[in-house]
Amino acid sequence: MEKFQITEPGYKRLKAEVENLKNVERPNIIKQIAAARELGDLKENAEYHTAKDRQGFIEAQLADLEEKLSRVEIVDVAKIVSDKILFGATVKLEDLNSGKKISYKIVSEFEANIDDGLISSGSPVARALLGKKINDEVEVITPGGVINYEILDIGFI
Repeated sequence: MEKFQITEPGYKRLKAEVENLKNVERPNIIKQIAAARELGDLKENAEYHTAKDRQGFIEAQLADLEEKLSRVEIVDVAKIVSDKILFGATVKLEDLNSGKKISYKIVSEFEANIDDGLISSGSPVARALLGKKINDEVEVITPGGVINYEILDIGFI
């Protein structure tokens, strides 16, 4: 199985999600199933079937997250020293088409949240940026069209 990079905060969130599923969600759904069983005939018991479906979803999600945890490679971004864009970099860009300035941090798929400026290392923007340096110009092909960026700054925080 191939390892994947994740930042320390992302690892902590992943681990917390696993713990929540194990220690909160799983026990709650077991209680719901037990309560639904007490209602009688299981063939036409909607509460029971809904709870069993939810249990299956929780168990599948838990298995997926535990599998991911077994493959993580935690990257201490603060220890990275590079003039190139690497995983964990915070990058300041200027959209050469609009003049708009934007900042992104390149993180794992699990951590990505565009509203917080966190983009997946597998995203078109991140793939175009990786390995580039300050003042480089980058063309990114997106579903909405081509965007041209100039790299203004690279940081590892």
